[in-house]
Amino acid sequence: MSELEDGLGFCVLRGLPADRYTKDDMRLLYWGMGLHLGTAVTQSNRGDMLGDVRDFGVDTFAKKGRGYMSSQHLEFHADTCDVVCLMVLRVAKSGGLSRFCSSMAIHDEIARTRPDLLDALYQPFPMSWKGQEGPGEQGWYLQPMFSREQGKLSSRFIPQHVIGYSVDAALFPEAPPLQPRQREAIEAVQALANSPRFYGEMMFEPGDMQFMNNHVMYHSRTEFEDHDDADRKRHLIRLWLSVPNSRALNDSMNAIYRDRRPGAVRGGFPSHTGERVFQTPVITD
Repeated sequence: MSELEDGLGFCVLRGLPADRYTKDDMRLLYWGMGLHLGTAVTQSNRGDMLGDVRDFGVDTFAKKGRGYMSSQHLEFHADTCDVVCLMVLRVAKSGGLSRFCSSMAIHDEIARTRPDLLDALYQPFPMSWKGQEGPGEQGWYLQPMFSREQGKLSSRFIPQHVIGYSVDAALFPEAPPLQPRQREAIEAVQALANSPRFYGEMMFEPGDMQFMNNHVMYHSRTEFEDHDDADRKRHLIRLWLSVPNSRALNDSMNAIYRDRRPGAVRGGFPSHTGERVFQTPVITD
C-alpha cells in the first residue's frame, strides 16, 4: 500500500489463473485480499460492498446514472474512496480499454500553462449526489477539484457530477450556478487527461487486479461491445477501500468524506437500507 500513497499511486497485479476458479470463488478470493489491505466501504445507496462492473443497461448521463453500470465511454474521473480496486473476471468482445493518468501531473501542467485557471479549480463546485445522498440530505453539495492538507495535494474530479456541466442545473435550482471560469477549468483538465502525453492505457486480461489511489490518479474506460453469451460478457469486480495509510484531507472535502483524518475509515455512499450486499443489485427504478 505504500506504493499507492507514497509512490506511483497505481499498481497492477497480473497472473492469477482466473479460468481455474468459479466466479463465486473469485469473489471470495478478492474479498479476502481486500480485508488484508483496508476496510471496504459501500459503493452505492444499495449497500454493495463488492461492486459488479458490467453493463446493466444504465445511461451514465441520466440523473442517477453510474458509469460502472453501462458500456458507455467513461470520462476521466476519481472515485469516492481512498483506493479503488478492480479484479477482472471476463473481458469484452471489443473495447473497454482502461486508461489512467496522474492528477498531480495535470495540476502542475495547468499551473505552468494556464495559471489563470488554477484558482478556479480550488474553488467549490456544485456537485450532484446522483441519488446517493443520505436520507433527508439535499441532492447536491460543494467541493473543489483540488485541495491541499498537511503538505499533500489531492484531487477529486468527477465532471459527470458537476451541476450545470454534465448534470442539468434545472434539477437543482437552489445550487450555486457553475461559473464560466469553472467550466473552462474543467475542460482544461479533461483536455490534458485525454492527451496521450498524460494518460497510459491497458487492455485487461482475466485475473488482472488493478489498484489506484483516487487522491492522485484519474481513470477512464473506452466504450465496449459485449459478447452475446451472458457468461462471456465483460465483468469486473470492484472494491472501494479505506486504507490505514491514507492522507489527511482538507476541510473542503467534508461533505463527501466526512472524516478527513489520515487513516480514518471514510468514503463511499451511505446505504439507505442499512444493509450490506456483496453483489450489485439490479436497478429497477
